[in-house]
This record gives sequence, structure tokens and C-alpha cells, in this order.
Amino acid sequence: MNYIDISGLNCKNCYKCLRACPVKAIKFKNEKAEIVEERCISCGRCLVICPQNAKKDKPDIKYVKDAIRSGQKIVASVSSVFAGVFNVEEGKIVSALRELGFSYVEETALGGEIVTELYKDYVEKTKLNNYITTSCPSTVNLIEKYFPSLIKYMIPIASSMAAHGKILKEIWGKDAFVVFIGPCIAKKTESDSYKKEKIVDAVINFDELKTLFKEWNIDLNSIPVGEFDRNAYKKTRSFTLSGGIINSMGNVIGNNNLIPMSVSGIEESIQVLKSIEIGEISNAFLEITTCRGNCVGGPNMIKNEVSYYTRLNKVKNYIKNRDTSNTIRLLSVPDSIDFSTSFKDSHFEKKKASRKELLKIMKSMGKHTKEDELNCGVCGYNTCIEKAQAIYEGMAETNMCLHFMRNKAENLTNVIFENTVNCIFILDENINVKEINPAAEEAFMIKAKDIKDKPISLLINDADFRYVRETGKSIIGKKVHYYKYNVIFIKTIVYMPKQDIVMVSMMDITKEEENKEELLKVKEQTIDTAQKVIEKQMRVAQEIASLLGETTAETKITLTKLKQVVEGDKSDIK
Repeated sequence: MNYIDISGLNCKNCYKCLRACPVKAIKFKNEKAEIVEERCISCGRCLVICPQNAKKDKPDIKYVKDAIRSGQKIVASVSSVFAGVFNVEEGKIVSALRELGFSYVEETALGGEIVTELYKDYVEKTKLNNYITTSCPSTVNLIEKYFPSLIKYMIPIASSMAAHGKILKEIWGKDAFVVFIGPCIAKKTESDSYKKEKIVDAVINFDELKTLFKEWNIDLNSIPVGEFDRNAYKKTRSFTLSGGIINSMGNVIGNNNLIPMSVSGIEESIQVLKSIEIGEISNAFLEITTCRGNCVGGPNMIKNEVSYYTRLNKVKNYIKNRDTSNTIRLLSVPDSIDFSTSFKDSHFEKKKASRKELLKIMKSMGKHTKEDELNCGVCGYNTCIEKAQAIYEGMAETNMCLHFMRNKAENLTNVIFENTVNCIFILDENINVKEINPAAEEAFMIKAKDIKDKPISLLINDADFRYVRETGKSIIGKKVHYYKYNVIFIKTIVYMPKQDIVMVSMMDITKEEENKEELLKVKEQTIDTAQKVIEKQMRVAQEIASLLGETTAETKITLTKLKQVVEGDKSDIK
């Protein structure tokens, strides 16, 4: 199940998420982003980096609200990094959870006590070349999907969250609703992997917890300080910090001639896994977490307004001040609870493009030579070849290349600009000419180099251009006659505020106007001829009438109507 949703409405195709994604698990199709579940390791970087907030983790908060309202027995397992999020005493959060309706509130670190002892036992009883801790679910996803050959080094013990969930279910019964509260997206995928056992019923982050406090009108400042139902061992609280698991292992690592290695951050995690894969690292006990500094740098922690080092300092102080005892006291846990786990090879095969197919795709991206391969990374892929491979896999599209699309648009614009019969000017904020096309050069009898960066008023009156620049109101289809150049134009002027330029397009209608003038002359000649005919007919009619004694009125009316028809056509032309 994919726990990250992408809003197509908010996504602006900036590809920032793809640039941040360490495994390129984001697919773009028809300008829509989609997270491919089989590739995703749930590190949450895309959630943190998205400037449009187009990506959201699928919330379990609805189920928590339903459980609270139903009066169900609810139990909280709280990650110790909560101390770095809230600006109140830690005990107030415990009281607030009880106020919400939680029957039992404990630190997840209690599960870490069991995990630590099982880790020690596993190291003592096995002789592996390397040991990799498995409390970070994103690291587990990374190894299962991208480094399956290293599964043999993964310690097959449940995480602190899973171990604590099992204990809580044993204490409170299978019908108890267990909620993990922490900063991690991958914990949702981990809890989903235990859905048959239902050891953790919901996973919420600290922002969602704040939402619950707000909806239930819980004021953290006025609420009293409370205590966890059971306090965790000091060292296992530090599971959430880089090196915390190694510190809790005591002398076991050294006694087994292992080199302790604490690695945090996704790039560093990938790098160390590659080193293990090719045999550069051996006899090591590796604590690997994909988030910077471990859980204190989790995705929900990063989105918090508090800086990383402030959070880290607050969590360290909390761990230090809560319990000065370093002596672990084993929880009383029934033997019936199985804390072991297993891992599966989730590796997927990528379609590999041939050299010929890659070159074909590269050409479709406008990459015809080595010099065309900018490898700028704007699209989200490190190299143009990587991008071509992604297109072949159906993960990317040609138009994701910004430089290709810009060149394509510029070429199209240049073709139109250079070849249109309309005169085009681009004017700056001072109504100076920035660009002039060949049609305008011909019409105004000037070379571009002689007018660029000079006022357009050197050619024509600039009143209309200044009006549009100052008011922002466009002038559309205004007829103007420039007698100096013996041309007549239909002029359109548009101001573009983002670029602060004025676009001018002029359509030459000189020939059409000349044709109208010719037609007008013909009609005027026709009217003159008709007038002469009328006068002649009147004279003839009078002579005949004098002979026949008939009126000439009817003839006059008929000829006058003919004249009016012709004159009417003339007025239409005008």
C-alpha cells in the first residue's frame, strides 16, 4: 500500500521531489506525478521538499478519532523524539494524551529494551561477516528493494515499535487500540506489514497529534505535568538518535571483534550499502538510518519549525534528565511473544534500454551530440542518459527536459517572429525598442541594429505605447495611418507585467485601404454618370412631354431612386 498521496491540482511539475528522491520512485506521466510503490522506500523526502504541499502521507488519524469517540481502550507508544517538537514540559504531553482518552501511555523505548537484549543474543550466537540493524523501516525497504544480497546481514529482530506493540497487546489484550506516535512515514508501511497480527493499529505523526489536541480543546500550557505509565531505560531512549543502538549494545560489539559503524542520512546509507555489497566493509556492526541523525531528523520533524540542532539538543537533554540509571531492567515478557521477524527480496527488474534505443530517445530530447548533454539535473535525473533510461522505463517524459522545451519554444518563436508578415516590436519599460522583426524593418525602412535600445518615438508616435504601459490596458485593433511611411496598420498593443515589456503587433492593411479608395472612385464616377443620365433624360422627357402632353414625374422618381442606391453604397464605404 502506498502511503503518500500526490494532489494533481497542487503539483506544478517543478520536479523538486524527483530531484530529492534517492531512488527515483516518482513517475511523471501526462504531466502528473505518481509514486511507484514497488520502488518507494518511504523515506518521506518528497513530502518535506515539495514547495506546493502537493504530497501528503495518508493519515491514520481518522481511525484514532473513531477509537477515541467509541470509548475503546487506546494505548499510546510515543517516540522519545517528541521532546524535540513541543515547547512545553514533556510530562504535559503525557497528561494531554490521557485527556484525549488514552488509557495507557508509554515510550516506544520500552520495546527497545527487548530489542537490545535480542540483538546482543543474536550477535553472540551467530558469526556473520556483517550485522545490519533493522529498527529503521526505511532502511529495511532500501535493502529489500535495492540491495537484496545484503538481507543475509540484517538482524531478524522486530523494531522497537513492533516489539512494544506486541508487549502492549499482550498486556491490554488484542482488542486494545495501539497507536504509535512518531515522526516517520515508513513506520506506516512497517505497521501495515504486521496487519495480520495487528500489533499496531494506527501510526500518527506529531502534527496530527497537535490536530487532535486542538480539536479536543486541550491547552498544553494549562494542563498538569504527568508521568509515563512505565519509564524506559536511558540508553534505549537514545535509539532515536544516531549511534543509539550501538551505545546500548555495551561490550558485545567489541567482544566479537566487530567494528561499530553508525550511518545516518539517505545518501550515506546508500553509499555504505554499496561498499558492503562490493566487499569493502567487513566485520562491522552497522546502525543504518536513512534520516539525518536518525529519528530526530525524520520527515515530520523536518517540517517542524524548530531547527535540527535545537531539536537534537532538546531530545538529548530529555534523555539525560529523565533517568540517570544505565542499568537495564528486563521487562517481564511472556515467552509466547515472538520478537523475531523476516525479510524478503523485493527487488524488481528494470527494463534495460539498448544503446541504440537510448540514442533514439536522446535525439527525441534534442541531444544529438555530446555537447548537447548538459547533465544539469533539472529534470530530476543526474544525467541525460539516466533520463533517457527513465523514459524507456515509462517513468519520465521527453518534455521534462527544461532546456529542450525552452529551445523548442525559442525556435518556434523565432520562426514566427522572423517570418510573419505582421510588424512586431518588443518595447522595454522605457518604451525603447528591444526587438524588431524583419517585417517591421522593411515597413519602417530601418535596420534592427540602428533602432535597438532606442526610443520607438524615433520612428512613430509613442503615446499609445506609453498609455498601455502606464495603465496596463491593452489596445486591440486600432487603425492608424503613418503618412511618413505611407502605410496603414491595424495595431494591437499588450503590456506583459511579469516581464515588464510591451508587445506590439501591426497588421499592414495599406493595400486593402487602397482597394477601397479605388472602389470608392468607381462608385463616384457611377453617380456622376447617373446624374448626367438623369439630366439628359429629363430634357428628353420634357421634349417628348411637350409633344405628348404627359408628365415627367414618374421618370424623375425612377432615376432618382437609382442615384440614391448608388450613393447609399458610397456611404457604406465611408
